[in-house]
Amino acid sequence: MATTTAPPEKPVKVVEPGSGTGSRTTRLLGLACLVGVAVLMVFAFALTEADLVQQDVVRMIYIHVPSAIAGYTGFVITAIASVMVLWKKSMWWDIVAVAGAEIGLLFTGLMLATGVIWGRPTWNTWWEWGDVRLMTALMLFLVYVGYLAYRRVVPSADVRARRSAIIALVGVINVPIVNRSVEWWASRTLHQQSSLSDGKLEDLTLFTLAMGFVVFAMVFAWMLIHRFRIGWLELQADTVGLQAAMAERRAQMEADIDDAVAHPGVSEPIEGGSA
Repeated sequence: MATTTAPPEKPVKVVEPGSGTGSRTTRLLGLACLVGVAVLMVFAFALTEADLVQQDVVRMIYIHVPSAIAGYTGFVITAIASVMVLWKKSMWWDIVAVAGAEIGLLFTGLMLATGVIWGRPTWNTWWEWGDVRLMTALMLFLVYVGYLAYRRVVPSADVRARRSAIIALVGVINVPIVNRSVEWWASRTLHQQSSLSDGKLEDLTLFTLAMGFVVFAMVFAWMLIHRFRIGWLELQADTVGLQAAMAERRAQMEADIDDAVAHPGVSEPIEGGSA
């Protein structure tokens, strides 16, 4: 009687846990970020002059404003990726969306923290609940906290990606509201007008702020690359690990069948019985 053999299993690529997410390019970028942050701190807190009105607290602008732009950028990336998730139904874009949201949330938190530190000596208050800029920024922060929290409680990857994309697209509407709130509701905020649009920044102050934008952009890019790679490894570990487990189970079943065919009269003794 002719026997047929099953086709060989497709080799399963196993992700090495210790392989890391770094590369030569990201290591060089990381080194550039470290140098850039150090130089920025020297310029911001040692070389630039204090403001005539706000004194030394004005130095927070070199962190506060770039962190705000970085936070907005992260949420916009999440929104773009979310559109692609709904359109292409791609897990690749879902990983981009998560990476953008996490990094955007981090920089938005830094924006809020530096704003609070700035506000106490400038406006004589840590927080003003009626301030439209503060409240819209806080709402933006909380929406994306909810976005990331929701992703933790939905087990289905497809459902999680689709519903999270909708939350992200609703949340990103708040980005232009936060950015333009001072101009739209000038009477309901303590926040000053944009430091870039009022033309008061010049010379070393303007140069240092521009340096802050460049350094924060490098840090943002470095974090985005690594966070995406971590997400991709997690996805591969889930899918490849499942495939490996299924392949191992199929191989064990085939081995049991082959053994039963080769030894049809042999059975395992029942525990506690006699041979």
